[in-house]
Amino acid sequence: MSRGKQRTFGDVNPVALVTGSAKRVGRTIAQHLADAGYRIAVHAHHSFDEAKQFAEQLKVQGIEASAFQADLTVESQVKELIDYVHWYFGRIDVLVNSASIFFPTPLGELKTEDVQSLFSANTFSVLNCSRWAAARMVEQETGGAIVNIADWSVVRPVKDYSAYIASKGALTTLTRSLAIDLAVQNPAIRVNAVLPGQVLLPPDVSDTKRQAAIDATLVKRLGEPEDVAQAVQFLIESPFMTGVCLPVDGGRTIFSGQFFDASVHG
Repeated sequence: MSRGKQRTFGDVNPVALVTGSAKRVGRTIAQHLADAGYRIAVHAHHSFDEAKQFAEQLKVQGIEASAFQADLTVESQVKELIDYVHWYFGRIDVLVNSASIFFPTPLGELKTEDVQSLFSANTFSVLNCSRWAAARMVEQETGGAIVNIADWSVVRPVKDYSAYIASKGALTTLTRSLAIDLAVQNPAIRVNAVLPGQVLLPPDVSDTKRQAAIDATLVKRLGEPEDVAQAVQFLIESPFMTGVCLPVDGGRTIFSGQFFDASVHG
C-alpha cells in the first residue's frame, strides 16, 4: 500500500465508488485508482453493459470490482446504490462524483427543462450521492474522501453554456459547504473538487479549434483524462486537504491569451 493511502486509510483496503465510470474521464479515474490498489465500484446508468465489461476487466487485473446501475437524478436510487455498494464491499472510503451531462444552452434557446435537467444531473445528484455516502463514512474511524468533478469554465465562463456552467459552478460552493458540515460529524471526512480543463475534445473537432484549445493554455498542450485522475488521487490521499477546488487546466483559467511584457510598459 502506498504511503498516501496508509496516511489516509491506515491498513484498510479502501473502496472507491466512481460515478459515471463506464467510459470517458470517469473510467480513467476508476482505472487509475484500481492501479493504485483501490477496490472499485463502477457506476453507470445508460451504459451499464460497458460498466459490467469494465468491472470484469478490472477483475482480470486482480482488482476486486463490481458494476452498479442507478439513475442518480432519482434520490431513492442513489440511496439504494450507496447501500448496495456498502453491502457488497463492507465499506465506502472514497466517492468520486464524476457522472454529469453536458450540452450547449444559448440564452435565446434556453428552456426550463434544460436547466432542470442540468441541475438535476450535475448538482443535486452530487449532493445526494455525497450525503448518503457520508452517512456510511461517518461510521468509519478513517472517515472517507469525496471528490467532485466540476469544470474549469466556472472560473472563466464561455459563451452559450450558461446553464451548464451554473450547474457546475454550484459544485464549488457545495464542496466547501460539505467539507464544513461533514467534518463536524467526523473530522476524517474530507471533501474536495477538481476543475478540469479540456481533456477530451470531440473526435470530429477541427484542427483550428484543437490548436485554439492548445494555445489557450500556458503549458501549450491539451490535457488528458489521466491528468484529472492524478489530481483526484492526490486529493483523496492528502489528509490535510479539504474544501479545495483545484483547477487542472494547464493554466487556462489564469491565462489571458497573451503574455505581459513589463519592460514595454515601464
